[in-house]
Amino acid sequence: MNVPGIEFLIDRNGRKKAVLINLKKHKGLWEDLFDAYVAHQRRNEPRESLAQVKRMVEAKAKRKARG
Repeated sequence: MNVPGIEFLIDRNGRKKAVLINLKKHKGLWEDLFDAYVAHQRRNEPRESLAQVKRMVEAKAKRKARG
């Protein structure tokens, strides 16, 4: 497969080992890859429910409004 702005680095056996991405052409692709990587790294972290997050945001907004 030949994609402009993307090059694969291969080893002596012809196996792909790394990829070079032209960030000017494929910034969105890199952002998606990085987001997926971060999500994968955080997969075992404790989670907050949407309701809990909403309560935290509202409480912070109230504290900020008071002073």
